[in-house]
Amino acid sequence: MRHISLLLQGLARSLSVGKERKGGDGDDGKAATAVLRTSGTLWGEGSETFAAVCSRRGEKGINQDCSIVCEGFGCEEGSVLCGIFDGHGQWGHYVAKAVRESLPSALVRRWREAKTLGSLIDGGKKQLCECQVDMWRQSYLAACAAVDDELRTSRRLDGVHSGCTALSLIKHGDLLVVANVGDSRAVLATASPDDDGSRLAAVQLTVDFKPNLPQERVRIMECNGRVQCLADEPGVHRVWRPDREGPGLAMSRAFGDYCVKDYGIISAPEVTHRRITAQDHFVILATDGVWDVVSNEEAVQIVASAPEREKAAKRLVEFAVRSWRRKRRGIAVDDCSAICLFFHSPPS
Repeated sequence: MRHISLLLQGLARSLSVGKERKGGDGDDGKAATAVLRTSGTLWGEGSETFAAVCSRRGEKGINQDCSIVCEGFGCEEGSVLCGIFDGHGQWGHYVAKAVRESLPSALVRRWREAKTLGSLIDGGKKQLCECQVDMWRQSYLAACAAVDDELRTSRRLDGVHSGCTALSLIKHGDLLVVANVGDSRAVLATASPDDDGSRLAAVQLTVDFKPNLPQERVRIMECNGRVQCLADEPGVHRVWRPDREGPGLAMSRAFGDYCVKDYGIISAPEVTHRRITAQDHFVILATDGVWDVVSNEEAVQIVASAPEREKAAKRLVEFAVRSWRRKRRGIAVDDCSAICLFFHSPPS
């Protein structure tokens, strides 16, 4: 077990330094059998999964949120990828779309290379099953590093003073792998085993990577970055360069933002996993525009009470927009986006 884990870590390091190949899926074949990049719905072909997506522009200009749902991810039956991306800075919407387009194919490529490597080791099939989670983690680390390196050298967009967060998940059979870069959030709706399913609990699957988190603050300060609040924004911690007033990022992990990559901002995801059970109903992925004004419990109840699953994400986003106007009067509404991924068919 340790042998294959070390090999995978070496693979991640070697792949992360190479430049990402251009194009959608290159010579690795298609990355998915069906893809949704806009607000709407997508049924899981050959599975019980169903995704509802909604995004609303805020009051700060162009909508810098975007999303993707890939059914048959990696052309594997029952495999789904969901991703939600939140841009910031002048060109943040371009960075978010670039990451949305690059990350799935980069991840598929790393996953296939990891599987190939694992199959060459003694006890190949058994080792692959036992190390599946670690393979996804190393694939995610390598893919995110490669995508961020590609953005840095891109001549098509300016990622120096713009960037984006990225929250994604892979549902592979009953395995749920979640990778988070930034301050978007994933929340699971689950029932207790002895419950009839009428009351769902909200389980937060990710950490909001804000600069004031102890481990994030330590890393930033060790790199000579500054973590401070503006006088008119008490409680909103931002990252600043040591020698000037900028850029004031409100998150500690992001793609792009190369002006502060030397000062503690990283694009490495936190990768976690969970086995889906019959008690797990759905998972919500949403940008911080939603979570700034909606609690985890409120979000789960809104989605669970939607009369039609097709409208679940729209109901959540519309509730967030109303909450902004009620709770934060005088402050421009942020872009609000959500993906609701249901695991099982609705009861008949």
